[in-house]
Amino acid sequence: MTAHVNEDARTVGEVLRLRASDVPGRTFLVCDDERLTYRETFEASGRLAKELIAAGAGRGTHVGLLMPNGAGFVLGALAAARIGAVAVPMSTMSTAAELHTLVDGSDTALLLAAPSYRSKDFRALLAEAIGLDTDRPPPLPSTAAPNLRRVFFLGETAGAGEDGAGLPRAGEAVGDDLLAAVEADVAPSDDLVIVHTSGSTSAPKGVVHTHGALLDHLRVLNAMRDYGPDEVLFSNSPFFWIGGFSYTLLGTLLAGATLVCSRAAEPSKVLDVIERERPTMVNGYASSVAALAADPSYPRRDLSSIRRGNLYPIMPESARPADPGLRPNMLGITEGGSVVLADDHDEDLPEGRRGSFGRPVPGYQARIVDPESGADLPPGEKGELWLRGPALMRGYLGVERFDAFDEDGWFHTGDAARTDEDGHWYFLGRGDDLIKTSGASVSPAEVQDAILTATGLSSYVLGLPDADRGQIVAAVLVVGGADGEESAEGPPPDAAGLRAALAPVLSPYKIPRAVRAVPVDEVPLRSSGKVDMSALEELFGDR
Repeated sequence: MTAHVNEDARTVGEVLRLRASDVPGRTFLVCDDERLTYRETFEASGRLAKELIAAGAGRGTHVGLLMPNGAGFVLGALAAARIGAVAVPMSTMSTAAELHTLVDGSDTALLLAAPSYRSKDFRALLAEAIGLDTDRPPPLPSTAAPNLRRVFFLGETAGAGEDGAGLPRAGEAVGDDLLAAVEADVAPSDDLVIVHTSGSTSAPKGVVHTHGALLDHLRVLNAMRDYGPDEVLFSNSPFFWIGGFSYTLLGTLLAGATLVCSRAAEPSKVLDVIERERPTMVNGYASSVAALAADPSYPRRDLSSIRRGNLYPIMPESARPADPGLRPNMLGITEGGSVVLADDHDEDLPEGRRGSFGRPVPGYQARIVDPESGADLPPGEKGELWLRGPALMRGYLGVERFDAFDEDGWFHTGDAARTDEDGHWYFLGRGDDLIKTSGASVSPAEVQDAILTATGLSSYVLGLPDADRGQIVAAVLVVGGADGEESAEGPPPDAAGLRAALAPVLSPYKIPRAVRAVPVDEVPLRSSGKVDMSALEELFGDR
C-alpha cells in the first residue's frame, strides 16, 4: 500500500485542502461521539481560522491549545496552521504553576481552551496560573503573562454575540478571499508548532518545528510503516506531545487515513469505541491500555480488525507477538519531530538483536560519541547519540541556535546508545538525569524543587526500571540526623502522603510512585564527593 500524498504540498493547510478535495467524504477523525470527514474538517477549521484572524491572529502568532484529544484540538491546530500562526499544545495534566510556565514562557497571545476535562477546571486553573479574570473583555493585562491577549473556551454554549465555539462572531466579517490570501502567504519554512519537553532543569523547553521539515519527515515515516489511506488507526497518544501531534495526527492527515481516539475514563467505553470503529492499526503507549485488557468486558470483545501496532495488550492473539522483546523498537524525541530510530519492518528479530531500535530514519545522520572527547565510538561501546538532518527542530524557543546545536549542526541528544557490528542501533536510556516514564520526560530537578517547597525536605529523584512504563519516578527524602532522627514536623511522608502534597503543583506522571527516606549523614557518596545514585537505587531493591 502506498500512502496518498502530494510531494508539492509542504504546508499543513495545503495538505488539508488536498484531502478535502481528493477524499471529501472519508472520515478523518473519530473521538468517542465526535466524527469529522476531511471536508467537514476543512470547512470547520476555515471558520475557526477566520475567527482567529478577527481576533488579531496571523502569521507567527502563538496560539495555545489547552484541550484533550478530540475535534476541538484538531480544528484549533489546523486553523492556526492555515493562517501561519504557531500552535502551542499544552498538557491537560498541567497544574496551575505548570500552566503559568507554559503560557508565559511560550509567548502565547491567544489561548483556545476546553472549559474543563475530567477533574480539571481550566477556568479556575488559568485564573490561578496567570492571575486574571478570564471573563474580562480583551485585552487581558497580566504581569504573569504579558503577551496573552485573549482566552477562548471552545465547546461552551454560545452567548450573545458568540458562535458555537465561544468565539466572537467577528469572523463573519472575514471573507473567503481574505482567508485564501492569508493561507497563500504561509511558507514551508514558517514555524508550525512549539512542543514542550522537559530539560535537565525545571523549566520546560519549547521545541520549534516548521511546516515543511516536519511534513517531509512524516512522509518518510509513513512510507516506513506503510501507513496509507485505507488504514484506520486507534491511538492513545496525547496530541499535546510530539508523538500524538506529529506521528499520529499529522501522519494521518498526510496518509489520508482515519484516526480514532477516546477521552473516556472508563475502559469499557474506550473498548466500545475501538470495537465500533474497527481499527486496522493501534499505536501509542502500551502501559496506558493495560486497564482495557483487564476490563471484565474485554474477553467478549471483537477486536479482530487489528492487524498490527504496538498496543500488544489489546491486540488479537493472531497479531500479537509471542515475545514482544523480539519486535523492533522505535526511538522518538521531541527535538527530532517524533521517530528518529526505527526499523522498516515489524517482524521478529533474531535473539541476538533483542532490543534493537533499527537504524537512523532516512534523512537523519547519527553518531555514537564520547561526550567528553567528541570522538566517535566503535560498535559495542556506549556513548551519546548525536543527530543531524533537516527534520530536526528549528531550535528551542528563545534559545540561540548555537546553544542547541554544535558548530557542525549536530544535536547532542543526551541519550545513551550503542551500535552492533551489523549496524543495528540500541537505545540504552538517558545519558543525563531525565526520567522517561510512559513516553513522557520528567526532570528530577523540577520534582526536587516541588518536594522542597511542599515538605521542606531535600531529596534525590531518580528513575527506576518498570516493565509497563519503562521507568517510574522515585524519590529519596533526606531526613533528620544520625539514626534517622525525625524533624520537628514529624516523620517524613510516605508515597501516599507525598503524592497528596505534590498533587497541586505537579502533573500526575511527575509525582514519585516510590519513596524512601535516608538520614542526612547516611546519604551514600562517591570518592569524588558526589552522591552515589546507584547506591540510592539499591534502596528500592525490595520493590
